[in-house]
Amino acid sequence: MTTESYANDAAAAATHQRWLPCLGGILMNLALGTFYAISLFLLPLEREFGWTRDQTSWVTTIGIVMIASTYIFAGMLYDKKGPRVVAVIGGIFFSGGFLLASYINSLTAFYLTLGLCLGIGNGFGFVIPTSVASKWFPDKRGLIIGLMIGSYGAGSGIFGPLASGLIDELGWRGVFQLYALIFFFMTMLAAYLLKNPPDGYEPPRRDVTRSRAGVRNVVDVPASQMVRTPTFQLLWIAYCLGTTAGTMVISQLAPFAQSAGHSATVAALAITVGAIGNASGRIFSGWMSDRAGRLNTLRVLLLVSVVAMPALYLLREQVIPFYILVGTVYYCYGTQLSVYASTSADFYGTKNIGFNYGLLFAAWGVAGVFGPFLGGRVYVATGEYRLAFFIGSAAALAALLVLAFARDPHRNEAAAAGPGPG
Repeated sequence: MTTESYANDAAAAATHQRWLPCLGGILMNLALGTFYAISLFLLPLEREFGWTRDQTSWVTTIGIVMIASTYIFAGMLYDKKGPRVVAVIGGIFFSGGFLLASYINSLTAFYLTLGLCLGIGNGFGFVIPTSVASKWFPDKRGLIIGLMIGSYGAGSGIFGPLASGLIDELGWRGVFQLYALIFFFMTMLAAYLLKNPPDGYEPPRRDVTRSRAGVRNVVDVPASQMVRTPTFQLLWIAYCLGTTAGTMVISQLAPFAQSAGHSATVAALAITVGAIGNASGRIFSGWMSDRAGRLNTLRVLLLVSVVAMPALYLLREQVIPFYILVGTVYYCYGTQLSVYASTSADFYGTKNIGFNYGLLFAAWGVAGVFGPFLGGRVYVATGEYRLAFFIGSAAALAALLVLAFARDPHRNEAAAAGPGPG
């Protein structure tokens, strides 16, 4: 049997195993998503050490900065070394951060463990599922990436409420140690399952024929060339502006709900509603983008965000509209985290997907700093959130206008081949 035949046999066998890397990506993101639930530990830490909310809230900012910055380096390492080594590094930093946090006695140690370590672990771990999914599922890239990234939001919804109940029994130090053990096993199993497809791999023909998105031959564009293209620059600006609105609401949701006169119970349920909206946007909009096109999906959801942001503020005192609009804003935010990842793979190929999307993902990092700053600063200056929500709406509108000029670089090829994800 020739070398080519062996390669073809290996590729054919791999088509039956491509759901195992998908499972690995879900496990990884379920663990990493607990970063969004760190706020649940702030109150017991503040009570024990006398820290203020201004001091403890910095841990989220530190984490976001580390996620966005290490994602780029992790993506470059993934492109050179493959997924497993990067996933192992991410899992060790993330689970190790929880373990070390169980021994902290100072604010500096708090920042270094739950901010720095968890942020680095997220940066290394989060790059792998998206990149691996892009290579295994070119026929349904939007759906599978959405499913994997959606599990990140689900992680906070599972391990956050679980932590609330366990803190009373085990104490926050005990919960950190338990989570360190759970997340170590989850991330190591994920690292074992996450692998790239073999050379010559093609998705099952039956799946390609059923997918309206189809599979296009996309040129792998190096980062040095990609960053000079107008399309990438427009995507980066739109990504940053569009997610600023979401990060502002996410960072301020609980105090915003309480400032609107809602009880702590309503505010807590709003976080759950937001998590459902966030995960739904990542999954269903990913699926939608396979059919309606990546840019079209982003434009529609940005338009919805433009309307939903001021509506959320104006109808904040009415419980049912409040919940509906919170879910809508989070849905629009989650859509962008999913669809931009698929767009990057479609436009610039998968050979350099780790580093390429890392550069685009840096736009989210900027939004992750600016959005919370915007919400907090406006409230301190004016005593209300009105201006923050209208600025968030304006940012989404600006993102929509910028994205109107973005074009799929392969649209002529796609038009000749039939409907595609452009």
